[in-house]
Amino acid sequence: MNSFERMAPDQIARLALAVCATAEAMGQSLSPDAAELIADDLADYPATVVSAALKSCRRGGGKLTTDSILQRVQAADGRPGKDEAWSIALASSDEFDTVVMTEEIQLALSAARPVLNAGDKVGARMAFISAYERLVVKARTEAKPIQWRVSVGFDPNRRIEAVNAAVQMQRVSHERGCLLLADLTREPITEDGRAVAGLLTGTPCQPSEKVRAKLDEIRVDLALKRQQKADAREAERCRVLAELDLRRTNLISQSAAIQSKEAARGR
Repeated sequence: MNSFERMAPDQIARLALAVCATAEAMGQSLSPDAAELIADDLADYPATVVSAALKSCRRGGGKLTTDSILQRVQAADGRPGKDEAWSIALASSDEFDTVVMTEEIQLALSAARPVLNAGDKVGARMAFISAYERLVVKARTEAKPIQWRVSVGFDPNRRIEAVNAAVQMQRVSHERGCLLLADLTREPITEDGRAVAGLLTGTPCQPSEKVRAKLDEIRVDLALKRQQKADAREAERCRVLAELDLRRTNLISQSAAIQSKEAARGR
């Protein structure tokens, strides 16, 4: 569903004139009806963004089409590229970090998390990028504006750094950043936070039932991964030994064949 306010009829009319003028500046001839159709297709986006896209088309040259304008309009929505989005998604796996991510990153990470939890980072990245690109295309087709969300981590210092960085990168407005910082710096340290920090400091503290279950799940997962690595090392050792044994057997066979030939010549 479109989250931008559609242009008013008089704005669409002015946009059609701007499209005609842009086409003429680029050496094209565009009928008023065609310009109105293009303007209607672009009316779901902010007028300032469309105006900037038309200016980019005039500077870039080529042929003016609805697609060429839309590509520039959509590229200006602020959504990260697939590689940057993946790095943001990976940062969110650290529960101490506060991460500012888009709705598409969050949803794509949910799709890739089972693969990531299984230890297949390459497969997880492929699954994430496939889902992320599909979600971004859908959002852009629906003219849905970007929405940055703050995922709060346990470390209070990293919270402040993450929000300040998001404000500087204009992912979060200055006003919203101030409100977030006020809430985050006012938030007390919970027993769960102390319990997680106690894993590093050695200071015992009882977490809630939910966090205790999560910690137990992490312990089991780590133990399973350690066992998998040990099994893989043992399998590799057995493979190498079997390969050496096969080579030794072949060498013995070759040596016996040579000796047999030499004995036959000596008769």
